[in-house]
Amino acid sequence: MPRSFIFPHLAQFAAAMAGRRTAAVSVLVVALGLSGMIVLTVDPAYVTSHRWVEAGLWTCVAFFAVEWLARLVRAKRARHGLAYALSGHGLADAVAALAVPLAMAGGVDSRSAWLFGVVWLFKLVPEVSGLRRLRRVLVLESGPLLSVLVLFLMLLVFASVALYALERNVQPAVFGSLPSTLWWAVVTLTTVGYGDVVPVTPLGRLVAAMVMVCGLGVFGLWTGILATGFATETRRDNFLKTWNSVSKVPFFASLGPAAIADVTHVLRTMDLPAHTMIVRKGQPGDCMYFIAAGEVEVDLPGKKVRLREGGFFGEMALLGNRERSANITTTQLSRLLVLDLVDFHVLMSRHPDLAETIEGEAKRRTLENS
Repeated sequence: MPRSFIFPHLAQFAAAMAGRRTAAVSVLVVALGLSGMIVLTVDPAYVTSHRWVEAGLWTCVAFFAVEWLARLVRAKRARHGLAYALSGHGLADAVAALAVPLAMAGGVDSRSAWLFGVVWLFKLVPEVSGLRRLRRVLVLESGPLLSVLVLFLMLLVFASVALYALERNVQPAVFGSLPSTLWWAVVTLTTVGYGDVVPVTPLGRLVAAMVMVCGLGVFGLWTGILATGFATETRRDNFLKTWNSVSKVPFFASLGPAAIADVTHVLRTMDLPAHTMIVRKGQPGDCMYFIAAGEVEVDLPGKKVRLREGGFFGEMALLGNRERSANITTTQLSRLLVLDLVDFHVLMSRHPDLAETIEGEAKRRTLENS
């Protein structure tokens, strides 16, 4: 069969597999592969079942190889094959597929070669959004984090030199050289405190106490930087998601970027499953809702009305009539944007044309319902 026939069909097959692959399957294969690798390190299990476990591990390697090929072929067909191959995602896929076979080809014994399967953990990074967010935080906060690292190293050296000078004559076996003292400094500065090496002189103990306090401060700085950066990235992601939802609502689509930013800051997002009661008739209301996705059913006297993406309801509670006039329930998975009463007045004062539109629609609905 000619190559011109084989390779296009192979490319289509690989691309189709890449399109159907789900993140859950990849995570499951990684979990099974790591479990098999762990089993091979247990001597009784290795003796009794290493052939079956290795067969399963080779199946995992084959899956990673086909997955890598599929993504490479799909990227090449989209004319960014080199970009994928050199990206973090592409390198993780390549290492997962090739690490163990290359180790065995290099002469590493089978039991040790399977330990290279630990690199399969890198495949989880692109699949977990929290890890991607953490990676972005580490990149954005690299300057402050490196500054604290320099501070940590300075404290480490100062503590080592101080304890070497104070304790070397009293405890030459454990503080007789700076490399030996560095072990004590690392353990103390990280507040682990194994207790295997401790100063005995009064000044040495005073230095040790100061080092422990400084260690708490250094790790507190690292924790604060990461926590602040992670919170900032979370707010950024939520802002972008809300912005995307707001831009789909017709009432907001005509607003400029600055106005949409104002709206995005005051709206809350709700994701509700089907058949969820949102508004109950007769209850007081203090917010209105915009439908970013999904559908709701309004139970009016004598009829039922369905509102879809782009619609809104509950506006009468913000325009003076605080009592809900109908039961409203979701008919499918829906995403709603919620505008509270206080934020409504602030928003309407900044955008009076939007206020007029909402008031006009409320009057139209009142006449239609009556």
